[in-house]
Amino acid sequence: MQTLSIAVRDDHVLSGTLEMPSGLVRGAAVFAHCFTCTKQSRAAVSVARALADEGIACLRFDFTGLGGSDGEFGTAGFATDIEDLIAVADHLYEKFSGPLLLVGHSLGGAAVLAAAARLGSDKVAALATIGAPSDVPHVLENISGDLEAIERDGTGEVQIGGRPFKLSRDFLHSTRGVDLLELVGKLRIPYVALHSPSDSIVGIDHAAALFQAAFHPKSFISLAGADHLLTDPVDAKFAASIIANWAQRYLPGADVMALPKDGVVVQTGHGKFGTEVHTSSHRFVADEPKSYGGDDTGPTPYDLLLAALGTCTAMTMKMYADRKKWPFEGTRIHVTHERNHAEDCGHIAYEEEGMEIQSLNREIEILGDDLTDDQRAKIIEIADKCPVHKTLEGHLHIHTQVKG
Repeated sequence: MQTLSIAVRDDHVLSGTLEMPSGLVRGAAVFAHCFTCTKQSRAAVSVARALADEGIACLRFDFTGLGGSDGEFGTAGFATDIEDLIAVADHLYEKFSGPLLLVGHSLGGAAVLAAAARLGSDKVAALATIGAPSDVPHVLENISGDLEAIERDGTGEVQIGGRPFKLSRDFLHSTRGVDLLELVGKLRIPYVALHSPSDSIVGIDHAAALFQAAFHPKSFISLAGADHLLTDPVDAKFAASIIANWAQRYLPGADVMALPKDGVVVQTGHGKFGTEVHTSSHRFVADEPKSYGGDDTGPTPYDLLLAALGTCTAMTMKMYADRKKWPFEGTRIHVTHERNHAEDCGHIAYEEEGMEIQSLNREIEILGDDLTDDQRAKIIEIADKCPVHKTLEGHLHIHTQVKG
């Protein structure tokens, strides 16, 4: 996670938080928060971190006059939100050298659609909105105050979500002066709309209007049971995972490398210890737990070592039982690592020489009750013949060659 300050108009600075993947970067995204919310809203944090978990760096930021950003919210208005988004998107585009995913929640969703119309497909790879209104003036319905008095006098006090704000006439005019559906109809950018059919703030008919106006490729995801602000962590996580997986199809890979033809290649990622592991057909991240200073985004190196022994043992047992056509229903294996095994085994000579004796402890449970005692004993015996077991207990040499 990185803290960013992005300069915009008149030395005006926006406050942002960039969530970085623990592994390699496969793309970059901007998240625009809901009306009067901040980058710390549940939806903003959940979506940004879920995207980072999928290899997409995501910048969540505060619009003008909100959270840690400079300026006066009440005099800015929707037009300023669009300018903020364009400035932030330009910053991230330069940083990652490729088109972005724009994600917007509520009025932030309307803002990303309007900003995308100006940024174009060269800078925007895909768009996602959550509970977005199809007409921007709709947001004024959620303001408690005398808007006619503000039109007459130039400024006035209002309540939004129970919080006091001072709004200007320009704020009202910029909010009313946007034909969002016309802008969406001109977009040629992949788009997914997420909306709850029970949203009491922005009705589901808004999602229908946006979807109808957009060109393909477009998708709609129903957030059944969710409220407008995604206050339930389960709803926020679901929306985040959908967007993250959908966006992978459209984002360019920033530092993705080719999978190796054989063996395993690992490459340092962007987290504290996060490291990408590449096999001939899979990619995943290894990490350290938070108690060790890591981000806990993947198994630890020792988890992988224990998994190698455990999985190879289970596969060997099953292969043998299948070959014998025995009624083997599977196995459950618990493998642990012990560092100071010498004391337990009385290896005094090794201790005196400064050598550390370590052990892997394997507990095997055979599932099912149809095997005979002899069959069970033979399957346990064959477990010790798994290839990884032989490698670990054999005379293993590691040869290192420095490349480049």
